[in-house]
Formats: sequence, structure tokens, C-alpha cells
Amino acid sequence: MIPELIKENIFLEDGHIISLETGKLACKANGTAVVRMGKTSLIATIVISKKEKEGINFLPLIIDYKENYSAGGKIPGGFLKRERRPSDEEVLTMRLIDRLLRPLFPQNFLKEIQIIIYLLSYDINVLPEGLAGLVASAAVSISGIPFKGPVSAVRIIRFKNSFLINPGIKSVNKSDINLIIGGTKNSILMIEGEMKEISEKEIIYFIKIAHFFIKLQITAQINLIKKLKIKINNLPVFNNLNFIYLKKKIKYIFYEKIYFLYKKASSIIRFKKMEILLLKINNYFFLNEYEQNYIFEILKKEIFREILLKENNRLDGRSLDDLRKIWSKTNFLPSVHGSAIFSRGETQALSTVTLGSYLDVNKIDNVILQDQQKFYLHYNFPPFSTGEIKLLKGISRREIGHGNLAQRALKNIIPFKTPYTIRVVSDILESNGSSSMATVCASTLALMDAGIPIKRPVSGISMGLIINFLTDEAIILSDILGDEDNIGDMDFKITGTKFGITACQMDINFPGSNYSMLFHSILKAKNCLLFLIKKIFNTIKSPRFYLKANSPKIFYFEIKKKFLGTVIGSGGKIIQEIKTSTNTNLKIEEKENLGIIEIYGKTDKQIKNAILKIKNLIFFPKKLYKVKIKYIKNSELIIILPSGQTMYLNKYENFNLYSFIRKGDWIKIQSGNKNGKINFNLNYEKTNNEEFLFI
Repeated sequence: MIPELIKENIFLEDGHIISLETGKLACKANGTAVVRMGKTSLIATIVISKKEKEGINFLPLIIDYKENYSAGGKIPGGFLKRERRPSDEEVLTMRLIDRLLRPLFPQNFLKEIQIIIYLLSYDINVLPEGLAGLVASAAVSISGIPFKGPVSAVRIIRFKNSFLINPGIKSVNKSDINLIIGGTKNSILMIEGEMKEISEKEIIYFIKIAHFFIKLQITAQINLIKKLKIKINNLPVFNNLNFIYLKKKIKYIFYEKIYFLYKKASSIIRFKKMEILLLKINNYFFLNEYEQNYIFEILKKEIFREILLKENNRLDGRSLDDLRKIWSKTNFLPSVHGSAIFSRGETQALSTVTLGSYLDVNKIDNVILQDQQKFYLHYNFPPFSTGEIKLLKGISRREIGHGNLAQRALKNIIPFKTPYTIRVVSDILESNGSSSMATVCASTLALMDAGIPIKRPVSGISMGLIINFLTDEAIILSDILGDEDNIGDMDFKITGTKFGITACQMDINFPGSNYSMLFHSILKAKNCLLFLIKKIFNTIKSPRFYLKANSPKIFYFEIKKKFLGTVIGSGGKIIQEIKTSTNTNLKIEEKENLGIIEIYGKTDKQIKNAILKIKNLIFFPKKLYKVKIKYIKNSELIIILPSGQTMYLNKYENFNLYSFIRKGDWIKIQSGNKNGKINFNLNYEKTNNEEFLFI
């Protein structure tokens, strides 16, 4: 029996059609959905464990996203010739889906959930990331699991002064706004993207447009669910009398102690004391681990909100708009090409800049993207930054995500024509909120310290939000702490220059945000960004005028295209010899009738040696070259060039060379250019006992 296909179409204004279907593929999963737009196609599946996972107090949700190379008509590189660990781009898509879905599951759902999304087919005109949120939400909604959805996401860009929904890679690369936005029918939940210094009004305008298309996709999911007649298995949320009694009793006994810890203790002491209180609660009431953790987290959240909403005071005593104390320093590590440390309260980032050649570009080759990044940023978050002990198992998804955000914030202020490959590394030495934004500030300082002539400094700030659900009052917090992030209702990271926003990342933990909240958050952030830029200028007035002495050197010069073969040599033999003997790297490019040679070396001496070797290989017009005569016969003259190579001069039929020169003599020759060719002319003269041959 062939399974029945159930399908729903979404019609976009530009003529594209998004189809959402289920019922035919992967029928053993709890929920399966397939989405198609153009030739791009993705499948999402969800599987839910039958039993609850013991010993945890968080939602056990696993998101996996995989781009099959066959989707783009490719075979994976490497020895194994098969897909291996996720690429950074795949990890970033996993994070987008997780951030969109996680807030909408019940807090007390403890069964393991695994959502797997495959890219089955790829169309160069439709990028899949915007569709991944849609297909994942559809699979979850079909499964019948308790879920406050459906939700969806779209990619929206501005290209040639108009917006495009779920565009292709070429349009994205030429856009000045590139956002992925996710939400429910009534509110925005997630934003991720980069911009080229745009205003707060522009970003809100594009959020509104994206939300319109999100609603269309949610309506399609609702229609699909109706066709399937799905019943949602609602989960009881600890609302029984015993739970209410326990919560009140714990609050009565421990309220003052928790309140004191939030008001007076530092983050490290507070964390340790909270663990002790948790043990005392268990000794009093003999609850299982999950129940005590769940009640304790609710209680902490209530007390935290009371302090903010009633007293308008924060955990560290600041007002709502105050930033933590800041100090920074450049040239912090004198042996590196550029370095800076940026400290804001209990968050501290150390950024370094390393300059390299074209050989050091970050090569990306996956299903969708083939690129050579000349600027890239890596973010490291070691466990000691939060006073913890963990095994260093490699790069976490969080590190990839935060590094990508900081890279996108900075990449458009790097000079387009810089000859260097630039690698920035940010090591978080201490963390209590907003470490990725500290990375942006520290990396800006490090780039200026390295002598990179950036267009303008970029700063970053993280904004928070606390909602009074009784009055719907919203309190916006500037420069949030770790606890304000964990217990609060929003984390909105914004980066920008004095002219506008360059990147943002927002997550909201409740389905009730509105455009006004977002707009006022951005406005407040703008003031913080300008304040931070002043702090950057107080540390370093402008980028260094010269590179540091230990920085590598790059030299460019042009030669005529016809000489490239001479410089490269048979099978690249000559250019390889130059690289080896001078300890430099050479790159040659053709541009019209010219050959452009890039020489990269650690010292000026290495560069000069390589330049001399190249110049000795070729003739420059009207320049004298001292050469040795190797052989003379009839009208043929064979000379040895300064490079050691031989050259044949055979246009001397009307000139008796024997009268003047002999084998082994040293003479000087001069190059002359006529009609684009070298002509070996008759002029030979003797001046001041020196011999010259004009060619």
C-alpha cells in the first residue's frame, strides 16, 4: 500500500511556492515533514523517547542538521569520501532551530526529543536555513507532543533596495541586510543576522515584513494539522495542591536567604550558596531531584523579578541603564601582531590578531558555500572563565555561534583591499554575561593595535527584558549579567558603529514580545554602543599608522604578462626556488596585460631578496643589466643573465660582433620595447672603458 501524501502550499508574492507535506516518507518517526521551495528540499523528523530521562532538570532536546553532498551534486573531499562531523555552517543552523523551538516546550517535559533535518536537494537560488525552522516546526506539530506552536522562520534580505524572502547565495552576498527571523503568529522569538550599518527603524521595518511571511507559513502548518486531525497530548504542569503547598512552604522558609544572595553576594559566592540552599531544601522535604530543582528555579525567578520590578534595582546595585565598570588595554601581548584586553564587570575578553598571507585564508567548501575568507574570528570559552571544571573536548556549538556573531559584527569594517589574511582569536578569561559582546569590543581594539585601518570602531552590548505578567509592564536592562540572562525574558545582543547596526542576535523566552519592546531595546542599545565607542577611543585614538616590527610584510609589484612564464619556470621550478631560497611566499595573478606579484615575508630582508631574484629574471625598459657572454657564433649571441639563466640573441646578421667582444666577456645590455616585443638592435658602444649593448 502506497502511503497517502498530505500537502499544503504557501504562495509568496514574488511567485515562489513553498510546499509542506507529510505522510509519505520516514513514517516510523513520531512526526515527519518535508518542505520544498524551487529545487531546494528538506526533511525533518522527530522521535520522542517512551520514558522520561532521570537525573536531569532541563529539556533533553537534541537538534541535528545535515547537508548531504548529493543535494548539491557533489562528492565529499578527503580520504573517506563521505559526510563527517558537522561544518560550522551546519552547527549554526542547528542553533537557529534550537533557539526557535526550545522556549515553546513545557519546562517539565523530561522525555528525550531528537529532531533531525536533512538537506535532500539544493537550489542555488534558495538557501535552506530559512526553511529549516518551518520544516522542524511542522514535524514537531505533527507528532502531537506538547508544544506552544506552530512557529516558523524566514530569511529576509535587502537587495537593490527591495526585500527578498529565502533568497539564493548570490543575492545574500550582495545584500546590505541579511536576517533570519523566527516567531509565532503573535510575536517574534528569534533574530539572527548581519547588516551594513543600518538604523533601528530599518531593522524593525524588516522584522515586520518577515513576520507577515512567518504568519503565512504558520497558517499552512495549522491547515496541515487539521487535515491530519492531530490530538495534542497535554502535559500536566505541577498545578496540584501538593506542589502549591511545597512552593509556598519553601518560599516562607528560604525567601530571606535567597533575597540576600541576590542583593549582596557576588556571582561566584551566590552560585555556591544556592547549591547549599538546594541541599537544605532536599533535607527538609525529601523531594526527588527534578521536583526540588523545578520548584527552586521558579522561586529564584520570582524573587529575582520582585527585586527588579518593585525596587528597580539590579543584582549588582546598578540602575536599569547603567553599564558595568570598564577597563581596556592594547598591546597587551607585545610579541603578537595585535592584542587587546577588554574587561566589563566580571566579563573579560583577551583578543589577538595574527596577520598571514593568501595561504592562510579560511577555506570553506561544503554543499552550499565555496569561499576563501581573508578575515575570520575564533571564540574560545574555557571552563575556568566561570570557575568550573570541564574536560576540553573540542569546539562547542556555543563557541561556534558566538564566534560567528562577532565575526559578522566586524567583517564589514575591514578594508576590502587589505593584502593580509586576518585571524582574530578571542579567549574569554572571565564570564558573567555578554562575553560575545566583550569579544567584539576587544577585537576592535586588537585590530587597531595591529595597524589594520578599519573603517570605524565597532562595539557590542547585550540587552535584557523583564516582563511583569500581571501588568504587562516591560523593564529593559542594559549590559545584562549571567543571572539576568538565565532568569530574564530576553537576550538581545546588538553590535554597531556610530552610524548604525552591524549585527544582532535575539532570543526571547516567552511568546509575547511586540515591536515596541524591540524598538525601545534597540534605541537603548544605541546609546550604550556610542558610550562604548568613546571608551575604545580613550584606549587607542586610531589604528596604528605602521605595522609592528614583528608583523609580516607584503610587497606588490607589476610586470608585463609575457614575463610570467620566465618567473614561474618550467613546472613552477623557478618560483619554488625563489620561495625556498628567500623563505617567502609568492602569489601571481594575471590582470589584463599585467602580472601582479605578491611577496609575503617575515622580514624586509626576505622581501628584498625575493624582489631582486625576480628582477634579475626579467628585463625592465631602459634599465642596464650586466651579463656574461657564454657563446658567439655567426649572428647568434648567447648570454648569461644575472639570474644564471641563458638568453639567445640572434638578430645581429649585419653586425660583426667578433671585432669587439669575446666569449667570457662581461658587457652591459639595455632593454628597449617596440611594438610590444623586445628587439635586439645593432647599437654597441664603448664608453669610459665599459661596454654596452642596447637591446
